[in-house]
Amino acid sequence: MRPILYRKLGRFDLWVLNDGDFWLDGGSMFGIVPRVLWAKLAPPDEQNRIRLGLNPLLVRIGERYILIETGLDRKGDERFRKIYGLSETSPVLGQLALLGLGPEDISLVIHTHLHFDHAGLNTRWVEGRLRPTFPQARHLVQKQELEDALHPHERSRASYRAENVEPLWETGRFEPVEGEAEVLPGVRLVPAPGHTLGMQVVELESEGERLAYTGDLVALMAQVPPLYIPAFDLYPMTTLETRKRLYARWLEEGYLLCFTHEPGHPLGRLVRSEKGYAVEEA
Repeated sequence: MRPILYRKLGRFDLWVLNDGDFWLDGGSMFGIVPRVLWAKLAPPDEQNRIRLGLNPLLVRIGERYILIETGLDRKGDERFRKIYGLSETSPVLGQLALLGLGPEDISLVIHTHLHFDHAGLNTRWVEGRLRPTFPQARHLVQKQELEDALHPHERSRASYRAENVEPLWETGRFEPVEGEAEVLPGVRLVPAPGHTLGMQVVELESEGERLAYTGDLVALMAQVPPLYIPAFDLYPMTTLETRKRLYARWLEEGYLLCFTHEPGHPLGRLVRSEKGYAVEEA
């Protein structure tokens, strides 16, 4: 398993945590892109699944700790874990402990969206009851995303799990955001619709250095070409427009990107290519 990755970004300290790997159908991750093309970038196993990473980002700003995404839900049964090739428990809390932190040290959790592979450690079982994992944290998410997670439709229902969302909603821990917002100096939430209507990316800036946490706008490096859009995206043409808009700015302004589901080294920078854009590890 990839070790915790540390980076300095201006005055910010960053740790890319590792919630382990999971396995998902490769065709679903690349939509209309032919298998002969995507399989060169993400080799599938005998079940046509590709390996994906889970990369929550821990940010320290002064004495404040922020967690961007909480990882994949392990509260499902053995069948659920087998389908996705999951470990039985999430390693995230153990990794925080290695850094000298407990769940109570996280003061802010930021969600790109609320699918089960991004918000799974929002809650955990304690003495037979579901409890918020991070008891001191506010949870920031776009208002549209929260509404969609609380009231999913037929197409989206399988991606949301009530146990990751409702306990926080019922105890007032969610703080819905509407549109672009700078929630702390140097921490900006930017709407990035397409995968869901309420998707957002997180942009960090300190002393002229910039990083974007991409969420599922572009989940791994192999998806960087603008047309490599997953079948999971509810609004693929919106994804395409969002990618074009944000890619152009990220390239121009020299953003470092942190890819949510990259199974290898998760950091890279955009470069121009014959397909429009490619990525180089950084």
